[in-house]
Amino acid sequence: MRDVAALPTLEKLRAHVLERLCRPDNLDPLQATMQLALITKQGRPCGLFFEVEGPRLLKNYAVWAGEENRILYYNCTGERVSETLLSEAPDPDALLRFACEPRRRAA
Repeated sequence: MRDVAALPTLEKLRAHVLERLCRPDNLDPLQATMQLALITKQGRPCGLFFEVEGPRLLKNYAVWAGEENRILYYNCTGERVSETLLSEAPDPDALLRFACEPRRRAA
């Protein structure tokens, strides 16, 4: 499935990915644990890797490819299950600051 979204800030991007990763397995976004990792290319930030953990060792993943303005979603078996094209996206250069900030639970 492919959809289009406008996610102009890193916080909106993070909240959208959390909701999308929780939805297929009926995970509560307020209870799910989400990890972020910075993706770099030639030393410059270019995307984010997201991992949501649920019960019974369930893990779903997403990759935001900043230069391509798209998010790819993967289930716990590694199968690509969805894609979001971004009509508006954060600046990949702002990732360094965002990735170092402490994460809050989505409200």
